[in-house]
Amino acid sequence: MKCDRIHGKALRCVLLITAWLFPLVLPAQVAWPTRPVTIVVGYPPGSGIELTARFLADGLRERTGQPFIVENRAGAIGNVGAQVVARAAPDGYTALYTPNSTHAANIHLFRQLGFHPVRDFSPVTTTVSQAFILAVNPQVMPVKTLAELTDYLKANPGKLAYGSGSAAGRVGAELYKSMTRFDAVHVPYKGMPQLYTDLMGGRIHFTFADAPVGLPMIRAGKLRALAVFTARRISFAPDIPTMAEAGLPGFELNSWHAVFMPAGTPREIVQRMAELTNAVFATDKGREFLLRGSMEAYPGSPDSLGRLVESEMQKWGQIIRSAGIEPE
Repeated sequence: MKCDRIHGKALRCVLLITAWLFPLVLPAQVAWPTRPVTIVVGYPPGSGIELTARFLADGLRERTGQPFIVENRAGAIGNVGAQVVARAAPDGYTALYTPNSTHAANIHLFRQLGFHPVRDFSPVTTTVSQAFILAVNPQVMPVKTLAELTDYLKANPGKLAYGSGSAAGRVGAELYKSMTRFDAVHVPYKGMPQLYTDLMGGRIHFTFADAPVGLPMIRAGKLRALAVFTARRISFAPDIPTMAEAGLPGFELNSWHAVFMPAGTPREIVQRMAELTNAVFATDKGREFLLRGSMEAYPGSPDSLGRLVESEMQKWGQIIRSAGIEPE
């Protein structure tokens, strides 16, 4: 029936029904992706975040038939990679895979980010949560507990060094320092791989290790775990006490990974990316990868991630200020 033959209420009814149905059918019809998608990671190869991004990329390729290419743009605790994505075209062919450093902590750690965590991104979904572990090299540090490490640090003011290759590691170390008042040298790294090399070589003496890479080294006896900084003991290493149990009540930090796209990316593409991403980690293969990497699934949505970023920026700001960390 032609529109010019429809009168008054009938035409308005057709328009209302069309408007009501349109958002329901559009996501299923979106033709995306039709070419390779770049996933930017702001950390070097070999880091836990990069390994997880590559697993996700493989899963997305299997589901879409299109290449998902991981591109490492390391520097400034993830900021370099985030800048790249914030400035990319919002066409659905560039995404950021990042821990909560870029979208919770870094805005309080740096005077200039080169991007805004909210205004410059379309949140897609959370993916996993991971723990960080206070660890030492048992070959060079004669300590077996958090209390012994604290005493050793206080007995050797200015003589020891600790490293950080992530915002969580940096803030965790500084919070520990502010609560115990020891004097040691901070050594920043672009990522965890070089940090572990220096930790094993005795050039730094302790760090907060990311569980995916740190736990295998702990289980092999190369590192000694003293405490985790989660509120509860982690299921994949229940023998490691929390920082609170080890003598620092009130010490708690959480780390998560998430996917973002540039602000203005079409909503139907963002929603499709979220659905595909959650599906990758919900498979038996995904669960096996998480178990092997000492991580837990943390599925979400664009809306839930948007709310999380807002609340986490406030939470990390309070923690960073309480630790006395000044922005660089």
